[in-house]
Amino acid sequence: MLDKNNNILDGLNDKQQEAVVSNNKRLLVLAGAGSGKTKTLLQKIIYLIEEKKVHPSSILAITFTKNATNEMMDRLIVAADTTGLYERIIFSKVLTKKEKDAERRNWQRKYKWIEGLTVRTFHSFCYSALRSDGVKEFDNKFKIIGDEKSSDIEDISNRIADETVFEVFHKIFIEKCDDNAFLLKTKRYVLDYLVDKIHISREYENHKVTDGKFYTTLNATKVKSKSEQYIADWLYRHCISFEYEPLLNVKDFDFHPDFYIPDANLYLEHVSERSYPMEDKEKQFAKGNILYAKTFEKDTQDSAVFNHTLDKIIKSRLPYDFHEKKQLSFLEEFKGYFEEVKDFVRQIIRICDMIKVENISIDEVVKRASADKHERIRVFYELAIPIISQYIAYTTNKSYLDFNDLISKTTSLFTNHEDIRQRYLDKFQYVLVDEFQDVNNLQVELIRLLIKPETQLFCVGDDWQSIYGFRGSNVEYIINFEKYFSNAQVIKLNQNYRSERNIVEASNEVIKYNKHKIDKDISAVKDSQQKIIIQKGNNLTDNVRYCIEKVQDLLEEGYAKDDILFLYRRNNMFLSYRDQFKQHKFFVNGKTIHASKGLEAKVVFIIGLTEGKGGFPDVWLEDRLFQVIKTADYNLLLEEERRLFYVAITRAKDKLYLVTEKGNESSFLNEIPDEYTSKSNQLARINHRQNECIKCYAPMKEDWIVCPKCGQKK
Repeated sequence: MLDKNNNILDGLNDKQQEAVVSNNKRLLVLAGAGSGKTKTLLQKIIYLIEEKKVHPSSILAITFTKNATNEMMDRLIVAADTTGLYERIIFSKVLTKKEKDAERRNWQRKYKWIEGLTVRTFHSFCYSALRSDGVKEFDNKFKIIGDEKSSDIEDISNRIADETVFEVFHKIFIEKCDDNAFLLKTKRYVLDYLVDKIHISREYENHKVTDGKFYTTLNATKVKSKSEQYIADWLYRHCISFEYEPLLNVKDFDFHPDFYIPDANLYLEHVSERSYPMEDKEKQFAKGNILYAKTFEKDTQDSAVFNHTLDKIIKSRLPYDFHEKKQLSFLEEFKGYFEEVKDFVRQIIRICDMIKVENISIDEVVKRASADKHERIRVFYELAIPIISQYIAYTTNKSYLDFNDLISKTTSLFTNHEDIRQRYLDKFQYVLVDEFQDVNNLQVELIRLLIKPETQLFCVGDDWQSIYGFRGSNVEYIINFEKYFSNAQVIKLNQNYRSERNIVEASNEVIKYNKHKIDKDISAVKDSQQKIIIQKGNNLTDNVRYCIEKVQDLLEEGYAKDDILFLYRRNNMFLSYRDQFKQHKFFVNGKTIHASKGLEAKVVFIIGLTEGKGGFPDVWLEDRLFQVIKTADYNLLLEEERRLFYVAITRAKDKLYLVTEKGNESSFLNEIPDEYTSKSNQLARINHRQNECIKCYAPMKEDWIVCPKCGQKK
């Protein structure tokens, strides 16, 4: 198995060793950034097998991603392989991912103790459980339906549905639109809230509208008020053609009546406090012996009254053979609005996911939505809930499970069938969970069902790195671990092996501003060679130019392209940098901070550190639509943004550059004490401190003449 000359605990610090050898049945290892959490978890597995003589089949290790599973397997194989060959294979720049995956499978089989382990993602574990034992709960010949027609769950290429979640929702939506009433109600919602966005400030959203016509009618006419929109829509629903504000000159002057209805040969004026005086117009109608009628704003307060008014005014003047019924067409009605329809469908899918993750009943959602004081919210759910219900029925009928269903159906299986659950309880004596800070309600429920008093639950995570609240993860579970798993032991890994001291201590200071956290005192193993550089450009162009010059300097110093990582809150922050980098013939490693989780680099640039809209922090109190399912709290959202900043900072091993703009600096920068930073702008270079290098800003002692880091004379 392993080299007997190697002590399993060699290379572990005291806290890591304590975690590995602990027999406590409920154990949380709080692992700060760069503190060796994966190493500790893997050594735990090796210790259980080698020292405790635990059979590998009794160990279940759960991860969040396929990449994390692969990394675990790679490191276990490397530990077992005394030749060093496998390490060369996985780090090869010649082999493809597919070839490396095949090698991994072959090497797993070579070591039976590794092959015997169950190391799976949540979804992969649930897939396996349902395929093997789920027949009492669901069709165990089910297929997986997701965002794409592929999956990262191993060995299920023939178990992927031939349609995606979006395709099914979109198909159901179109079918629902065969009903004229549903189609027109949906169209009204889409036009109001996704096209005209009448719930958003006109000054902000409709600044290009100069004629006061902010409202779109069902036949795509732009009108000036909701009341006029109502009249136009009423006419459209009754298949009555109309002209809006036609030009009319009877005798004395030009004017524009609100509506002309050719089939009734009738002009219609809607009178409100915003209307021009009617007296002169009425004289013109009289002079021309022209038929006209008036409606009044006060009548619009009651839709039944207003409908009756329009019936009485218009229908009695239509030809006796007029037919108002016709079947409407989805393609015709939404022509020109297909992107907005897609957005509407995506919102429904998001709501469906949230309902599943929060484990809330459809009836409860309907109750909450119907009680909302805003018409937009009530109407959305009136349209969305029937589609969601039909989606659930459709996927059940087709034997489809989406990724949330995999977990909820597995928890249901274990809850409803004690005999099946007992087999899993007997099988797995040790349950290890990686990245515990990212768990959601469904995942915690599954974990609770997989353990009994005798099972050791070994969870590793860092509440300071919980950044997936928007996907449903709940930091509460790790912060109050003992509340959910009684008699728990908590061990803190507080030594950072990745980053230099200035970076570690600066990140500690930033996270102190969060209230909802577990206090930890993370210390750096590596001493500092350079302070954190804050670049304050006058504008974006300045900052792009600075970064280009700095990257060129770094490459000349001997850093490889892969040593340099650019991080940003949102993708659009990197566009200007990327375009300029391409022109300069180098392209350096750009990722959103969320995508960088688990990565590290010798040099990290964090760009876009400005305040307010489009900057970082980017606190986004989500649409009230989603608050019906889960209420958001501004302070908690800000704390998650700060955790995201912490994750970004702690990706850096040696050098960290924070890029902002003068006069619009991110509030997060103020949370880093000056002792850890240097300014890169010209003013800072002129007035540099005597105890740092003017070129690389490395710390210098008073009696030093030359910087030992870069050779610059003092």
